[in-house]
Amino acid sequence: MKHHLTPRAILLASALAIAPAAWAETPADTLVVAAAIDDIISLDPAQSFEFSGNDVNQNTYDRLVDFDPLDMAAGFKPSLAESWEVSEDGLSITFTLRQGVTFHSGNPVRPEDAAWSLHRAVKLDKTPAFILTQFGFTADNVEEKITFDDTTLTLHMDKPYAPTFVLNCLTANIASVVDKETVMANAEGEDLGNTWLNTNEAGSGPYTLAGWRPNEAVQLAAYETYFQGAPAMKRVVVRNVAESSAQRLLLEQGDIDAARNLSPTDVESIGAVEGVKIQDEPRGRILYMGLNQKDPVLSNPQVIEAMKHLVDYDGIANSFLKGMFVPHQSILPKGYLGALEDLPWTYDVAKAKALIEEAGMAGKTITTKVRDLREYVDVAQALQASMAEAGLTLEIQQMTGAQVLDAYRARDVPIFLGEWGPDYSDPNTNVATFAYNPDNSDEAQATGLLAWRNAYAVPQAMNEATVAATLEQDADKRAQMYLDIQKQYQAEAPIVPLFQRVENTGLRENVQNWNSGGSVTSVMYRQVTKGE
Repeated sequence: MKHHLTPRAILLASALAIAPAAWAETPADTLVVAAAIDDIISLDPAQSFEFSGNDVNQNTYDRLVDFDPLDMAAGFKPSLAESWEVSEDGLSITFTLRQGVTFHSGNPVRPEDAAWSLHRAVKLDKTPAFILTQFGFTADNVEEKITFDDTTLTLHMDKPYAPTFVLNCLTANIASVVDKETVMANAEGEDLGNTWLNTNEAGSGPYTLAGWRPNEAVQLAAYETYFQGAPAMKRVVVRNVAESSAQRLLLEQGDIDAARNLSPTDVESIGAVEGVKIQDEPRGRILYMGLNQKDPVLSNPQVIEAMKHLVDYDGIANSFLKGMFVPHQSILPKGYLGALEDLPWTYDVAKAKALIEEAGMAGKTITTKVRDLREYVDVAQALQASMAEAGLTLEIQQMTGAQVLDAYRARDVPIFLGEWGPDYSDPNTNVATFAYNPDNSDEAQATGLLAWRNAYAVPQAMNEATVAATLEQDADKRAQMYLDIQKQYQAEAPIVPLFQRVENTGLRENVQNWNSGGSVTSVMYRQVTKGE
């Protein structure tokens, strides 16, 4: 493909060249990050739905509204849209776009680009499209429902949704504004530029994509005319380093500035190293266990209940996940409106064994397909041991992140162990994927819904309650609705929240203003600086 022969490839090669251990420290204007980035499938914001791909897009694109990396507690704020107005009937929101902003191509960012970006995302109908289509947009009506003129863009919705719900959704990567002219110049047939954007970008964000080699590295270059100011770090290099011990060694040697996948052991050991610090940030990611209801063993209600008692919550959180996760048994992360903090399940192998025997399932074998990250594999092995005590055999198949996701989205993973990260900072982001599934058929292909991926036929009352909560204007009443949904969910659902992630980033001491995205978004680089 000809775009691999451009100067971008040369830039990436030079970025990789800064990796050898002979370097005492990274260049002053370059941020070098080590992370597991083997889950990147696509860099098209209309398709990307993986953690590492979203990290890239967060920094190469802008959205109508976004977060201030230095003031996350303030919630969403104006970005490409400088202001907005909600209609009296609540059915439309009109955004006034900022003037004078340009894409990386030099083309102006226009309301037409913003509207076309949303049209495109709905028409392509990739995995994250539900974030937009939940407001009544379809491929057939989206051009009529999302309109623009010379200065504004208007969303015409099918219901009077809570404005905060809509605006929170617009912080998601699928709402990124792409350069229409550049993308369509690279379109193939009717793909709306999807093939090209899988490996390129056409944004207006603080960084441009200088290069990407799958499973090796991503390099970003500062966009010097960025409308919020040029980033201090002129290059960001994210190296694919899967092993925590390798990340730790690189950090201690000064070959990288940030290590994002450190084990508790390595976090502890780094704490005593001169020139290095650890930054803890609570994330919105929930590590959960999905029990596929197509499996005849896992669909048994007694087995579902038993599995909730076969996880050693405290033991795991205090040993190999120490500092990385805390026990959390509800689908909303702490800090979200209406989050339930009850912990009803305890580790009780005897109780689980009795339930499994009563169900006539003792001696059965079940498979898990798990991404080959240490924490996931360790949880799988701990579960394997407790299941064996209770009379079940767990076969563990380790795969790359992309392989596991492909199988999971095909409803082909009996027990899934992994994380779910919120798509926007509203409680609906998790409730509408864990506790909503109006069509459980294979034909529905609702791959963005965890309930569908696990073939969980959500009760109609829960589906209706999930929708009703998005329309409630009173915050206190809305919070209570989410508490009620979570209590019912804990009592019966086969997708079991286990832990909430705490991200421990290892940093060189001179790195300042690092922000992994908190519980609401992806990593941001434009505010990062390096001191002396």
